[in-house]
Amino acid sequence: MKLYNTLTRKKETLKPIKPPRVTMYNCGPTVYQFPHLGNWRSFLVADLLRRSLDYLGYKTKQVMNITDVGHLTSDADSGQDKVEVEAEKEQKSAQEITDFYFQAFIEDGRQLNVKAPHVTPRASEHIAEMIQLIQRLEKKGYTYQTSDGIYFDTSKFKNYGRLSRQKASEKRAGARIELSSEKKNPTDFALWKFSPPEVKRQQEWASPWGTGFPGWHIECSVLSQKYLGQPLDIHTGGVDHIGVHHENEIAQSEAAYNKPLAHYWIHVEFLQFKQAKMAKSSGSFITVKDLIDKGYNPLAYRLFILAAHYQSKQNFSWSAMDQSSKNLIKIYKTATRLRDYSQNKKTESKLDLVKYRRQFKQHLRNNLDSPQLMATLFNFLNEVNQSIDCKKISQAVSQKALKLMFEWDQVLGLKIEETINREHSLPREVQKLIQDREKMRRAKKWKEADRFRQEIQKLGYQIEDTDQGTKATLK
Repeated sequence: MKLYNTLTRKKETLKPIKPPRVTMYNCGPTVYQFPHLGNWRSFLVADLLRRSLDYLGYKTKQVMNITDVGHLTSDADSGQDKVEVEAEKEQKSAQEITDFYFQAFIEDGRQLNVKAPHVTPRASEHIAEMIQLIQRLEKKGYTYQTSDGIYFDTSKFKNYGRLSRQKASEKRAGARIELSSEKKNPTDFALWKFSPPEVKRQQEWASPWGTGFPGWHIECSVLSQKYLGQPLDIHTGGVDHIGVHHENEIAQSEAAYNKPLAHYWIHVEFLQFKQAKMAKSSGSFITVKDLIDKGYNPLAYRLFILAAHYQSKQNFSWSAMDQSSKNLIKIYKTATRLRDYSQNKKTESKLDLVKYRRQFKQHLRNNLDSPQLMATLFNFLNEVNQSIDCKKISQAVSQKALKLMFEWDQVLGLKIEETINREHSLPREVQKLIQDREKMRRAKKWKEADRFRQEIQKLGYQIEDTDQGTKATLK
C-alpha cells in the first residue's frame, strides 16, 4: 500500500514497524460543541484508512484522543479554554459539557457507521502523564517559565518546521502565532498554563510549577506514546494541524525520546461550504443532526466523502447530497436485485468479478484513491443491472456478485447487507405512518399526507406510490 507522506512530500510504500500490525493515531474532537461535517471528513478518512488496512490484511490498532481541556480560543496559547467558555454560556459544569458532546460525537459516529477506535482516551484523565513529560523536557533543557506558563523553546529543537517546511524565522507574529513580550521565539508554545490568579477555573490541577492546566499539544504526545509507543506508524489529522499542532507534537515528542513520533503523516484537506472552509468559528457549519432533520440518510454523506480524494478540497452542497442519496439508493437496489435474482443456473454470464475485485484493491493501495474506487463500484453496478435486465447472469454468479458487494462494504461502510435485510420488514412505526398517509390521500387531504411523508423520511425511509400500492425503501 502506498500513502502520501506529508513529512517527505511524496507517496511511499507503507512499511509497518511490526508487520502486519499498523499503529495509527488520529487527532480527535474537542468536545465543546457538536462536530460539523468538515470535522467528520477528517474522521471518515481515518475510518476509511483503518478499514482499508484491515481489508488488505494488516492488523490495525487505532487511537483517537478526546480533547476535553486545554484547547484555547487562539492557537497562540492565549484566550479562554473552549470548554470553559461553553460551560459558562450554557450554565453547566465543564464535566457536563464534555460528557454531553463526547456522547454526541459517539452518536454521530454511529449514524455514520464509523468503527469505534480501539482507544479513545480523554485528555483530562492523563494529567499526571503530561506533567511527567513536561518534567522530562525540563530536565533536558527544552523549557522555560513565563508569568503565564511553562513553554517549549523551539530554538533548542533543530528540526522544528520540518513537517510544514516553514523555517522558524518565517513564522510571523499575527499570522497564527502571536509574539508575547515573554516568549523567546514566536513559535514557542505552552506545555503548561497557569490559572489566572483572578479566575477560578473549573478544570485545573496542581503541578510542580503552579496550579493550572495542560497546553493543547502535550496531550497528543502523551496519549500516542502511552497507547501506541514511539515511533508509531501513521498519524492523521486535518491540513490545518500541519503548521502548528502537529509541528509542536513532533518537537516535544522527539525532544523527549530522541526518536521519531510517527513514520507517516496523513493530512485531510478542508471541506468547503459556499466556497469557504466549514468552521465553528465562522458559524457556517452543518452537523450530522442537520442532515437527519432534512431527511437524509447519514450514510449518503459517507458516500459523498468517498467521491473526492482526501488530499483535495471538497465542496459541500445540498444538490451534491441529493445526488449522493440517489447513488446510495442505487447501491441498495442493485444489491436487492442480486439477492432476489433466480434465473436459470445455466445462464451464461460475462460479469468479470475477478477484474473488479483486483481494480478495487489497486485503488485502495494507491493512496486511498476513493474517486477511482467509486468509478469501479458504479461501473460494476451498471454492468450488474444490465446483466439482470437482459437475463445474462446466472443465479450462482449473482450470489457471488452480492458477496463481492458485501466484501467491499468492509471498506465502504454503507451497511449494504444490513439494509437490504431490513427492507423485508418495515418497522411498525413506519407501517402506521404509511397507513395514516393513505387515509389522508383517500380523503384528498394532501397537506396532511405530505406531513406523513416527511415523518417517514425522518425515520430514514423514502416512499413511492405505484399501481400495486405504496412502497417504502430505506434511503
